[in-house]
Amino acid sequence: MSHPAPAVAPGKPTVALALGAGGAKGLAHIGVIEEIERQGYAIGAIAGSSMGALIGGIYAMGKLAVYRDWVCKLARFDVLRLVDWTFSGGLIKGEKIIETLRELIGDARIEELPLAYTAVATDIDREREVWLTRGQLFDAIRASIAIPTIFRPHVIDGRRLVDGALLNPVPVTPLIRDRADVVFAISLDGPAHVLTPERDAGADPRPAADPGWLDRLLARGLARGLAHSEDKPARVHEPGALALLTQAMDLMQSNLSRLRLAAYEPDLLIEIPRDAAATYEFYRARELIELGRARAREALERWQPPAG
Repeated sequence: MSHPAPAVAPGKPTVALALGAGGAKGLAHIGVIEEIERQGYAIGAIAGSSMGALIGGIYAMGKLAVYRDWVCKLARFDVLRLVDWTFSGGLIKGEKIIETLRELIGDARIEELPLAYTAVATDIDREREVWLTRGQLFDAIRASIAIPTIFRPHVIDGRRLVDGALLNPVPVTPLIRDRADVVFAISLDGPAHVLTPERDAGADPRPAADPGWLDRLLARGLARGLAHSEDKPARVHEPGALALLTQAMDLMQSNLSRLRLAAYEPDLLIEIPRDAAATYEFYRARELIELGRARAREALERWQPPAG
């Protein structure tokens, strides 16, 4: 069933927005959204997978600025303080971060939001894509961000739900039923580049973060050790288990994104480089937001809107 058209300012073209999955890279969605609005568009519908579901849901609640200010203050070890470890169904329960966001943002029922919103998840047992369009917003977000082996699956109505990116990393398809002038999609699986995100966004470059720091912390902090034994001689930038897992998932997601976007082509595709940040680098929020803003501006400058 189609959603009712949202109330928007007269004369503003409406956008249905697909927000892709990609961990901390999803912070670029904030800059993209702000640039889309700055250029005179009204966002009337959002569908998101994983981090896209989180950013899209917070935007739909009208609290994006609150979240942006909070996440921009996170330091490297603040990210670790939000982790609640478990060995049942994944490494992280995921409840601590969700409760932190509920306290910061509040919660709402999806069907009461002022615009159409869909969080995409995967029913791991039935092996099918699930579109969450009703119920508590943060329940839907928690299901959509449940990266297998990292986050514990989230149960809704008896279904074990995990990351929507497994089947639909850039969810354009839920937007087909919504009324909007154009469909924009933001993919976090764009071509890799050799520049740092800071240079790409025009900021002062800083030394790149060591990609193995979290692996080493996990190895030291967990009795079972995820990365590599401390008894082995150190090797420069040797990837640990977490780095290898995320690299493999990024590769699969990138290929699936291209296939899905070829089948369901948006009016405008905005791409964030897939190597812009590691999954857990939320402490790089400011530069990732600016990267999103810059990429959106460039894409909109090149884009020719459809006639009529």
